[in-house]
Amino acid sequence: MNRKSLNVSKKIHRLLLKKLKDKRTFQIYKKFESCLNINENFAVAVSGGPDSLALSFLAKIYSVKKSLSIKYFIVDHRLRKKSTIEAKFVQKQLKKFSINLDILNWYGVKPLSNIQSMARKKRYSLIISKTKKLKIKNILIGHHLDDLLENFFIRILRGSGLNGLISLDQETQIDNINILRPLLNFEKKDLIYISEYVFGSYVKDPSNRDEKFKRVRIRNFLNELQLEGLDKNKFILTINNLKYANETIKFYTKKNLKENTHFLNNEKSFILKENFFYQSHEVIFRSITEIIKFIGKKYYPVRGKKIDKIIEKILSSNSLKTTLGGCVIKKVNQTVIVSKE
Repeated sequence: MNRKSLNVSKKIHRLLLKKLKDKRTFQIYKKFESCLNINENFAVAVSGGPDSLALSFLAKIYSVKKSLSIKYFIVDHRLRKKSTIEAKFVQKQLKKFSINLDILNWYGVKPLSNIQSMARKKRYSLIISKTKKLKIKNILIGHHLDDLLENFFIRILRGSGLNGLISLDQETQIDNINILRPLLNFEKKDLIYISEYVFGSYVKDPSNRDEKFKRVRIRNFLNELQLEGLDKNKFILTINNLKYANETIKFYTKKNLKENTHFLNNEKSFILKENFFYQSHEVIFRSITEIIKFIGKKYYPVRGKKIDKIIEKILSSNSLKTTLGGCVIKKVNQTVIVSKE
């Protein structure tokens, strides 16, 4: 880096750190710093909304203080006419603070239904692909406390199990990439404050007010519940209690996979021992889900109903051959083999 560029960089860093002189901003940053405990280079997924802009600022401060390299990505889904203009606007806003934002484009045919879900999957796919090329193992996502509550109710309506209800955790993994959510304990109002204080404005996605989307209807429903006295802190206690129960199930699932399966590396397949199925239904369910996800090399697990049907077939027959999630599942007598399709 030449002397001129170095001086500009130092000037930007001083400008960023100066923002911490604001008491509320400083308190939010210190809380953020305590929630993000990594000491290696990382990436940030940006959308342009107040959540991701606040995350961009907080992450930049963190990287300066920790002397870490950081990459920023925004996905232009091209689902709305103004999406490209908005992505470039966000890129320009971040540039003012020496935050270089790369725009990743979603080309090809767009879905006509289940749009938000498909867009989310494509967003993860594009960003993960990019970070893998750069050998970055950690991606920061701007999910916050309000998202956690919304997700809980959406999963209830879907009939999700325990693992699904608490699926928004501070750290998860997709395709060996760590997905980190350091804002899960932050309310949206704090993120809006940071975004407006630092950047002055943010992108307002009209789909966030469109009630044809289930998430928007749930959001409005939660706003009504808050008027009726919903206490977010007590609700979080309930979710945390569910997480403790979930960790116990995870322990026994891991134990089942370790003790009652045999992986054939040459054939890329799992042999499930008889004792594999002498567990609680939830442990069997999760164990098979993990195996199919691993062998089938899928970002997301197969739908729960399909897993339930497979378990039922395995337990009720001596001979079986079927496919699911890119895998072939065979049973001969008491032996079950899961291999790549």
